[in-house]
Amino acid sequence: MKANDRFQASCKKVGYQPDIQFFPEGTKTASDAAAAVGCDVGQIVKSLVFLTDNQPILLLVSGKNTVDQDTIKLLLHAASFEMAKPEVVRSHTGFAIGGTPPFGHTQPIQTIMDEDLNAFDQVWAAAGTPNSCFPSHQLNFSKLLVLLLQQ
Repeated sequence: MKANDRFQASCKKVGYQPDIQFFPEGTKTASDAAAAVGCDVGQIVKSLVFLTDNQPILLLVSGKNTVDQDTIKLLLHAASFEMAKPEVVRSHTGFAIGGTPPFGHTQPIQTIMDEDLNAFDQVWAAAGTPNSCFPSHQLNFSKLLVLLLQQ
């Protein structure tokens, strides 16, 4: 099953139908995605997988922000905190870097969401591939994450 189809199937399980949009020029980076959809870069949800004490963790970060790894390591009381390699991202989420959606992964993964995403009525996130994304109203997005993370 294709990555977009797997993502859509996971959404369907909880009664959510994302409006997946495709962009041949790609949406790999937050800047690419913002330009493609015509929104502020802060409205782009970056799905970034890290390893904390060798366990994967997903950070959903506003496109305008960077991750302060030392601060996150401190907040999580972790001995180690580093960016996951592409093969680790794929094995834990089922998706490639640049196309990892915020939910619908092949394995459960601890997820933390950047509070700056709450500043927007609508955000855009990857939909399974580096050339697709979907819009979501922030409130719905937060509720959906809670619902999907509790499965």
